[in-house]
Amino acid sequence: MIADNETFIRLGAFVAIFAAVAAWEVFAPRRTLGGGRMARWPSNLGIVALDTLIVRALFPLGAIGIALAAEAKGFGLFNVVALPFWLEVALAFVALDLAIYLQHVLFHAVPALWRLHRMHHADLGFDLTTGARFHPIEIVLSMLIKATIVAALGAPAVAVLAFEIALSSTALFNHANACLPVPLDRALRLFVVTPDMHRIHHSAIPTETNSNFGFNLPWWDRLFGTYRAEPSLGHRGMIVGIDAFRDPSELRLDRMLTQPFRRASGKYAFGPGEPT
Repeated sequence: MIADNETFIRLGAFVAIFAAVAAWEVFAPRRTLGGGRMARWPSNLGIVALDTLIVRALFPLGAIGIALAAEAKGFGLFNVVALPFWLEVALAFVALDLAIYLQHVLFHAVPALWRLHRMHHADLGFDLTTGARFHPIEIVLSMLIKATIVAALGAPAVAVLAFEIALSSTALFNHANACLPVPLDRALRLFVVTPDMHRIHHSAIPTETNSNFGFNLPWWDRLFGTYRAEPSLGHRGMIVGIDAFRDPSELRLDRMLTQPFRRASGKYAFGPGEPT
């Protein structure tokens, strides 16, 4: 039943959250939007459509199909260790979120992976469409990692579905160019990554780029020492993006797709490394 309705459930959730966050951005913008919607949205939404088609072609069953297959074959941790179902769901959700955090750090720490991931950071603006702007190769690698974790855990399919919906929804939410009252933001940061928290990760300053890696749960950054409370220039003064990719032509879909294979000036963010 879950597998049969998964596409419609996830699509419905994405459309509903997208519409709500887009309206929030219009009525309560946080910053002047760099790049402009007309220059950025066609390519950002185009990459979403392309990513979706590629993932569906290569992984027709998705992560939920992996979970159902593991359950049928009795494979994975939760299929050999007897735990209450609610606890399996909760533990699987948290474990998957930790895996995404560690994957995100890895994509910053390994130069070859950073070349793929930097397309996400090269957006000249920061709004909800940035949250879905990822290179197709990164999306495929991410899916392989996620499928491996789901199989190893023997994660319940309902937990995988809940995580997939939460991940895409919070990615739209925490990339929103929208205001939250400061007291509410501080309270929410205890439970979920907020836009002000994640925006710092998109700063053009490398030390700020390499902070606040969380997408959904905010705890990992504090636990592993990658949390930063505020940007050095303030949220209205900070510059987002990557200095080497500020030409407006880089907003085109073809330039986004070829960006990982082009060299550019500058140093790799996590250390001396190779040029980015």
